[in-house]
Amino acid sequence: MQKKIFLVFFVFSLLLQAQENISGKNNNIVITPEILLGKTLPSNTDFPQTKMYKQYLVSISKDYTYTPREWAQRLKGLQTGLSLGLTDFGQLDSLGMAISLIPEIEFNAFKSKRFKILTGLGASYFTKKYDPVTNPNNRAVSTDITWAFRFLIKYKLYSTKNIDWKLGVGLSHHSNGHTKLDNRGYNILVGSLSGAVHNPLKKSSNLENKPPIPQYQKSKYNYLELRAGHGWNVLAEAFNTTKAVYTLSGEYGYVFSNFFKVGLGAHYRFYEHYYDYINNNESLVQDTREFEYLKQHPFKNATNLSVYINTEILLDHFGLDFSAGVNLFKEAYKIDWRINEGWVNTPREIPLGWVLGEFNSKYKLKKTINTRLGIKYYLISTHKKPTHNLYTGVHLNTNLGQADFTEITVGYTYSFGKQ
Repeated sequence: MQKKIFLVFFVFSLLLQAQENISGKNNNIVITPEILLGKTLPSNTDFPQTKMYKQYLVSISKDYTYTPREWAQRLKGLQTGLSLGLTDFGQLDSLGMAISLIPEIEFNAFKSKRFKILTGLGASYFTKKYDPVTNPNNRAVSTDITWAFRFLIKYKLYSTKNIDWKLGVGLSHHSNGHTKLDNRGYNILVGSLSGAVHNPLKKSSNLENKPPIPQYQKSKYNYLELRAGHGWNVLAEAFNTTKAVYTLSGEYGYVFSNFFKVGLGAHYRFYEHYYDYINNNESLVQDTREFEYLKQHPFKNATNLSVYINTEILLDHFGLDFSAGVNLFKEAYKIDWRINEGWVNTPREIPLGWVLGEFNSKYKLKKTINTRLGIKYYLISTHKKPTHNLYTGVHLNTNLGQADFTEITVGYTYSFGKQ
């Protein structure tokens, strides 16, 4: 199932690069070789000692500076692309190497042409993963394929005729989206040096043929959105098969200048793993145990109710969105925390003397705050401001940054109050 999800994401990335109808002949092709150095942070106790993190990456992107679409003009210095990277985490025997494919977006930051923000979300293939016998100290990933995320702030040092030389600093993350344990994930602090080569296959940029750029006025309209999602996750190492997470969500908000979307919403989720644990009378809900009371309402206690704020960047058929929310109800997460944050290799039948996770401040934050990051594909280009639109998407959902589940969604958007 995990590989199918990432196949969907890969198709999304190819579609993103295939938008020839919005790119036009005047967009610059940019090829960027990049070297990244940094430090792989320990993912668990007894994590292998690491040397310097090294990544070699090449990205191919399009520069939309001269695209006469509103979103391209609002996001100054906009580029979208696809990067291919080879990573050495600093310990080949235990951590191995990774090959990453990441769709990315880059645009000006801090109202300056010298500063850039680059971010991307894709997938990585690992040559080494966790194994309780042959590789017990690397609990970072337990699957061949994971999500891959990177975020950099870049500074343009200087430019030659066709090359922009940049320094960057940021972070990188790899996780399988909680589809198999053990999965502590990789977190890396990085610095980068890159050289963006513009129009490497052309003798000139053909800017003399650039189309006229319209003078767009600020605008705002309302939207209502309904979404349904089907996700997958695992509960613990003793329950290490994927089960479903079902989501229903409603959202209301505004679209500013037809490219930036901000909304307030609420979602309802049902976790199949939580329900089965309670309904099957597993260890921690048995009579006289701590969570015996959950059996009184197993369906209710396997659900999650949350309110959230969502932001989204609209790029014609695509939307890149991020949301952060507050859980109003997520009672069975207590079981999740007890099992996964105590002693490792917690068995299915938990002895009374087994040390479980403590309900500390870290628990309270992760139980309270949820986040969601992903990409959507709209049936009708958002540039046309359609009243009715449909979309599908793929997202990673987390508990304050710790992977909760991977999800595929479908949704409907109704727009009104257009200026």
